[in-house]
Amino acid sequence: MFVLIVGAGRVGSAAARSALAAGHEVSVLDDDPLSHERLDAGQSTSWEDAGGRFTVGHGIEVEALLEAGIERADMFIACTHGDNTNLIVAQIAQKKFGIEHVIARVMDPARAAWYETQGLRTISPTAHAIEQFKVALKEVGA
Repeated sequence: MFVLIVGAGRVGSAAARSALAAGHEVSVLDDDPLSHERLDAGQSTSWEDAGGRFTVGHGIEVEALLEAGIERADMFIACTHGDNTNLIVAQIAQKKFGIEHVIARVMDPARAAWYETQGLRTISPTAHAIEQFKVALKEVGA
């Protein structure tokens, strides 16, 4: 499976390394050339030597998405630091390029829930943290 990840921060680079280790073909797109270092971290070889691909560019630019291989993508993950960017590029992947498996990280739980109702799969770390705090409070009887 060809996986395209937009955003090479902590989450994106960890997801990329995990997908590559699982035998998938992985391409990462990020606007910061230095974010490439996160892909190499903890690896015995460089990201490219391990079979990964890295493209410098903005995920909202179709040309950068094309260079990163969006036309071949079986799965698309949007996990930049910005909800707006993630939602825009995820919709581009889903609607313009017809990618069936699209996931967007959305920090705002309300927005994540609304986009889910519109057919876009989202992951909200904030919603997950809120649920974990609720569980912890119940465990201590608060």
